[in-house]
Amino acid sequence: MSNREWGITDEPFFVTDLGQVIRQHRRWRVNLPSVHPFYAVKCNPDPTLLRLLAELGTGFDCASTEELRVVLNLGVDPSRIIFANPCKSASSLLFAARTGVTLTTFDNLDELETIRAFLPNARLVLRIYASDNGALIKLGEKFGAPIESSFVLLQRARELGLEVCGVSFHVGTGASNALAYVKAIRHAKIVFDLGKDLGYDINLLDIGGGYQDSNFEKIALSIRGELTEVFPSRTRIIAEPGRYYARSAYTLACKVLSRRSHIAEAAQGRPEMLYQNDGVYGSFMNVLLEKEVAHPSLIPCGSPYRLGDSKRARGPHRYSIWGPTCDSADCVVRETTLESEVRVGDWLKYSNMGGERPSRHLWAEGLLTGSSIYHGDFNAV
Repeated sequence: MSNREWGITDEPFFVTDLGQVIRQHRRWRVNLPSVHPFYAVKCNPDPTLLRLLAELGTGFDCASTEELRVVLNLGVDPSRIIFANPCKSASSLLFAARTGVTLTTFDNLDELETIRAFLPNARLVLRIYASDNGALIKLGEKFGAPIESSFVLLQRARELGLEVCGVSFHVGTGASNALAYVKAIRHAKIVFDLGKDLGYDINLLDIGGGYQDSNFEKIALSIRGELTEVFPSRTRIIAEPGRYYARSAYTLACKVLSRRSHIAEAAQGRPEMLYQNDGVYGSFMNVLLEKEVAHPSLIPCGSPYRLGDSKRARGPHRYSIWGPTCDSADCVVRETTLESEVRVGDWLKYSNMGGERPSRHLWAEGLLTGSSIYHGDFNAV
């Protein structure tokens, strides 16, 4: 992107380092060689990312009809998809039936009745409760059957003539405790044995997601050791990483649309206020949901609004950063210190934004409607 283009565009945009996705995949294969990753599409559905992951041989964890459609439209075989939503609509099951997606999860009795009516040839995976109390999002509050109810669910599936082929769990997004995975793997083994008592040949284990860059090797070491000890080699093991692949590959650029400098007594001890073109109702939703702290860096740019003012104050400047809406909750950063004065027309760069569910897209083939994802080196844009 030229300096002139930086100046005139008012749209935020992402830059994607697809090489980072490949590096993460290699890292996965080194640390969890026996676990086949099924990328969690809900994390970031950028088609170029999905296409690359398909070429790398991953499977896909889809949670909705739209996610199924996006992945299938890329030519991915239905056998590489798990419909990993334990509470599905009748219409989504009919779509799965039409397109050949049969591997899906359940965690309650009513879901079994719905599946029997609309996807009777399903290969079912019982999702059991698991939780890392230190996770950023505790998914166990919404999904997962208690271990005590597993036998009843398996028994009802048998009565309905449904096939149960696996067990799954998810300890939560942004997991930090390796023991949560260890405990869940041991619980899964109990359910395997219960299923075999009912005549099921359960041979699939889905160990979910929650993997982070900061502790991946440590978590993987515990998982690898527990799997080797508890499960025989014939067991097929998959996982549902999302942010692990996407987060570090995406950088977001936001334009400073306005600046509010405090005057006189109001300026005492208060950071100046910057207003940018993306906020908590867009790419920064995790600031609200997970109390994530964003760390911007400044990209100075000639301001079309202050052409005659070429001087920029150097040295640290304190700012709060706000999104473009009129909602006072739309605060991206309460306080940050940048290396110099920020002016209207400058840009702020945010790293590790690939897990923020970007909604605007620019594909590798060129500019498309929305124009906001570039695939390449950010510094070259």
